[in-house]
Amino acid sequence: MHVPDGFINAPTSAVTGVVAAGAIAVSLRGARRELDERTAPLAGLVAAFIFAVQMLNFPVAAGTSGHLLGGALAAILVGPYTGVLCVSVVLLMQGILFADGGLTALGVNITDMAIVTTVVAYALFRGLVKVLPRTRRSVTVASFVAALVSVPAAALAFTLLYWIGGTTDVSIGKVATAMIGVHVLIGIGEAAITALTVGAVIAVRPDLVYGARGLQQRLKLRVNGELVDAPGASDAGPAPAPVAARSHRKVWITGLVASLLLAGFVSFYASANPDGLEKVASDKGIDEKAKEQANADSPLADYGVKDIANARVSGGLAGVIGVGVTVVAGSAVFWAVRRRRSDGASPTNTETTV
Repeated sequence: MHVPDGFINAPTSAVTGVVAAGAIAVSLRGARRELDERTAPLAGLVAAFIFAVQMLNFPVAAGTSGHLLGGALAAILVGPYTGVLCVSVVLLMQGILFADGGLTALGVNITDMAIVTTVVAYALFRGLVKVLPRTRRSVTVASFVAALVSVPAAALAFTLLYWIGGTTDVSIGKVATAMIGVHVLIGIGEAAITALTVGAVIAVRPDLVYGARGLQQRLKLRVNGELVDAPGASDAGPAPAPVAARSHRKVWITGLVASLLLAGFVSFYASANPDGLEKVASDKGIDEKAKEQANADSPLADYGVKDIANARVSGGLAGVIGVGVTVVAGSAVFWAVRRRRSDGASPTNTETTV
C-alpha cells in the first residue's frame, strides 16, 4: 500500500507530513518507557523482519497481491510507540534506497501504514486481551483479529486522504468499495503472518513480547498423565527463567537469519501481481497523475541491484542489503532512545533486572 508521488496533492501531503512528524516525536518519547536492555535490540530486528516480509507479496484474488503492513506485528511485539517507529524506519529505508513509495508522499505513507495500523491494531488488541482468558493462546488470537482489522482500516484511511486531496476525479464511493474489499482479503494474510510470528515468539520467550507482559498462567502439575491445577496455586506467572535462558541473543540471531533468508531467497518466489493499491489505482484511474520517484535511478531501485543481470541474484542481494541497512538503522535509533532514557533516569530507576 505504498502511495507513490502524485496520488495526493501537495497541501494534503504536507499536512500528513506534519502529522507524521508529530506522531514520530510523540513515539520517540513513548518508546523510552517501552524499551529496555532486551527489547531495544529486538525492536531493530522487528523493523528488519517487517522489511523482509514486505518483500513477500502473496496472491489474493483477480490478479492482485498483498503484503504485510506490519503495524499490528510491531505494536504487539515491542509496544505501540516503538511500533510506529519500526514501521516508519522501514518506510524511510524503502523510499530512500529502493524508490518504493513517494518521497513527497512519505507523510501519507507513515500516517497510513505506520500510525493508523498501529493505533487501530493495538487498541483492538488491548481490548480483546482484557476480555479473553489470560493465556498465550488468547494473545495469539487477539493478534490475529487486530492485524486483520488494521489492514482495511489503513485502506479506509487512504480513501479518506484521497477524498480530501486526490489528484484525479474518481468517484470516492468506487475507490472506497474497491480499496476496502481487496484489503479485507489482504488482511487475512496479514493476520496469519502476525499471529504465527507472535505465537512463535511467545512460545519461546513470552517476556520479550510487549503485548504479553503481565500474562498469567496457573501452575499445572502432571498427575497420572493429566495436567491439573496445583493445589493452592495462585494465578501468579511462571517463575523467572535463569539468566542464561533469558538471553535475547539466540532470539535475535534466529530472527535475523530468518529475515535474511526471507528477503534474500524466498522473496524471489513472491507474487509478481500488483498489490491492492496498485490494482485499484490502475482499474479506477487513480494513477493518471502518478509521478516518478526522485530516487528512481537508485542502485537498489525496484528491489534489484543495478548492473546485475541475474534477477535471482539481483533481487536476493538487494533484499539482504535492505535487511542489513534496516536492522542497523533501526537498532541505532532504538539504542539512542534507550540510552537517553537511561541517562535521564534517577539512580533508583537505573538498576538493571536480569
